[in-house]
Amino acid sequence: MGVLAYLLVYTQTQDELLAGLAFSIGFVALLLARSELFTENFLVPVITVVSGRSGLVALARLWLLTLVMNLAGGWIMTGLIMTGLPTLKPAARTLGAHYAHLGQDVRSLSLAILAGAAITLMTRMQHATDHLAVQIVPSILFGFLLAGGGLFHSVLDSLMMFAGLWSGAAYGYVDWLAGLGWAVLGNLIGGLVLVTALRLLRVPHRVAGERRKEDER
Repeated sequence: MGVLAYLLVYTQTQDELLAGLAFSIGFVALLLARSELFTENFLVPVITVVSGRSGLVALARLWLLTLVMNLAGGWIMTGLIMTGLPTLKPAARTLGAHYAHLGQDVRSLSLAILAGAAITLMTRMQHATDHLAVQIVPSILFGFLLAGGGLFHSVLDSLMMFAGLWSGAAYGYVDWLAGLGWAVLGNLIGGLVLVTALRLLRVPHRVAGERRKEDER
């Protein structure tokens, strides 16, 4: 739904910032529907593993299944969007080509690191409150930042590239796969190192407390 909103607004305005703001509907939907992105699992599940309440195998399974299902669902949905709204195909080809041609260099890695840090920070902010209306605010802000800023996010950019592929873009699935691997690497660095690891270093007493609770069980 976020990609659909982005393409609709971009087609009409050619404005990436307005389209990025429209894209945030996707993050609001993720929150209210209790769904999740691959990169939203870089904070709480990792803290759970560090505190001893879960294991690395379970974490790896969670990451793999979430990423695969995000991508599979996104491939199907973008196919439906491009088939149902063919007027969006030129925008899809343009945007998909942008991400497909970012390549694997310092610039694209930096964009991927920023994307991973942004989404993990969004998750941290949402877990700071139980008030649903307040949780929606980070969804809108970081959805806009991610899409409007053109950050390199493994799932979002895959959906944009899928939309382009459904529209007859010049790049192929090999280009998408190379970009996906590079984006995942940067997202992991941003989410795990810049946000999660720093949080764990700041609250070691809480981690120790969780470990004691687990030992008592």
